[in-house]
Amino acid sequence: MALSFPRWQMGKPNAGRRCAGRTSVARQRMCAVALRLALCLSLLVAGSLAAPVHAEDKRPYDDQLIRLAEILGAVHYLRELCGAGDGMKWRDRMEELIEAEGATAIRRARFIGSFNKGYRGYKRTYQTCTKSAETAIGHFLVEGAEIASAVADQKP
Repeated sequence: MALSFPRWQMGKPNAGRRCAGRTSVARQRMCAVALRLALCLSLLVAGSLAAPVHAEDKRPYDDQLIRLAEILGAVHYLRELCGAGDGMKWRDRMEELIEAEGATAIRRARFIGSFNKGYRGYKRTYQTCTKSAETAIGHFLVEGAEIASAVADQKP
């Protein structure tokens, strides 16, 4: 049984705004951190695809990946809310993570549940982009990059 993200929860692309057009230094830094996080996630996924699939359902870095999934959900919602123009980028990264790490239906369900928890939690909290929402995005991008890097270092 294949699990998938409900499309109605994932937001819609906002193609009219891009990071390159931002003028504030804070926004440029946030975009740079977002790109680093995306790169770290890509390396994590690439390393996971090369590793053999284990029969175990629990891995030592699972708690970190669950937190990363929650961060991806929150960032997906908040960046769209604030008009970052990322489209489905963060949802796509989550799908890559699930493809690489979700060897069983239970693991996939944990990751999806955590992503949706982050998405829904911030959807309840923020209906408009505020300074607080932008600050949260910055914190999440840094934390997500740290987690992705730490997990990539732990993988054999």
